[in-house]
Amino acid sequence: MRYSFLSLARNALTGHADWPRAWRDPPLQQRYDAVIVGGGGHGLATAYYLAKHHGLARVAVLERSWLGGGNTARNTVTIRANYLREPSMRFYAESIRLWEGLSQELNYNVMFSQRGQIDLIQSWAKLRDVKRRQASLRLIGVPFDILTPQEAQAKLPLLDLAASIRLPVLAASWHPTAGVARHDAVAWGYARAADARGVDIIQNCEVTAVRRDGGRVVGVETTRGFVAAPKVALAVAAHAGVLAATADLRLPIETVPLQAFVSEPLKPMLDVVVNIPHLATYFSQSDKGELVIGGGADGYPSYAARGSFGVVEESVGAMLSLFPALKRVRMLRQWAGSIDLCHDITPILSATPVEGLSLSVGWGSGGFKAIPIGGMALAHLVATGTPHPLAVHLSLARFDGGRPLFETAGASNRI
Repeated sequence: MRYSFLSLARNALTGHADWPRAWRDPPLQQRYDAVIVGGGGHGLATAYYLAKHHGLARVAVLERSWLGGGNTARNTVTIRANYLREPSMRFYAESIRLWEGLSQELNYNVMFSQRGQIDLIQSWAKLRDVKRRQASLRLIGVPFDILTPQEAQAKLPLLDLAASIRLPVLAASWHPTAGVARHDAVAWGYARAADARGVDIIQNCEVTAVRRDGGRVVGVETTRGFVAAPKVALAVAAHAGVLAATADLRLPIETVPLQAFVSEPLKPMLDVVVNIPHLATYFSQSDKGELVIGGGADGYPSYAARGSFGVVEESVGAMLSLFPALKRVRMLRQWAGSIDLCHDITPILSATPVEGLSLSVGWGSGGFKAIPIGGMALAHLVATGTPHPLAVHLSLARFDGGRPLFETAGASNRI
């Protein structure tokens, strides 16, 4: 301990001159075997698994600003697998399995806290949906139970069960393997692990266009010049449609602001994730004591990073309708993430008609929870040219064939 204290003091006094870098700051090369556009969780995870599982040595992650500064940082870090469609259930169940061992995998503490999630049910239609989902999840081994209102209140002492409220709680669902993780730790852990395997991580390098030659991709245009690569993957959240358009590819997505905000720090009072699906609000308590509150998406396309006050008002009102004891808590800050939504609220992780160009887009509000399996699946696609077995249903071709996969458990109020 004495050595650690002296080391910290020495580095503080010298401006961290001797502090080892978590990852290199390499020069941008003119050519790579594969280029991943986007230095968030999905892009960094893809690069890591490309290097580890597929042996690609010359891989670059190109990020227009700093690592993890986009939607990886602008979310509420909820991780769950209680989806509606079986392909989604299996996909996110595998992601949770990977989350459970991710700190050991990366040799970096991502602060994964598997605290469980409660959904408060306020309509008979939602209760029927939850019973159906319980049966489906149990068939594939995902724990998911239905609680009485009193059992829910035992886990949530501040929950108001008065019959006089407008939408009283009829039941609740309990998903014990759900949890949260530290968003920046996830980005840093993947970045450090990818760098250790030779991946070039290039920050402050904006990709402005995807260049193609006939029917195949040949590289990307950046603010630092052209970078050649026979394989390019887009993992840039809300800006995927803009970049895909530079390759004459139109995607069935739209971009909207999804809002979140945090309260002032409180003493520990909530050790689960709470979701109120009927009112499009959910919240949990961070390790610092703040209530991390998620709201719905704004009802119009936008790239704004703040969102509208109306959504904040609706989210707070929804939370207070069931937890009135929180009405004196003050809000600390608010933000919005620009999310891209597919028409069927299911993401696209797919090859494209442009040979060598792959996509990981349309995640909506479900991108953070899918980082491990999403990165692994995209790496498999980039390296082999074939979809990962758990991601076959995420193909772009489902729209051409009229086979959308409406995933109404995707936590969106847009449908």
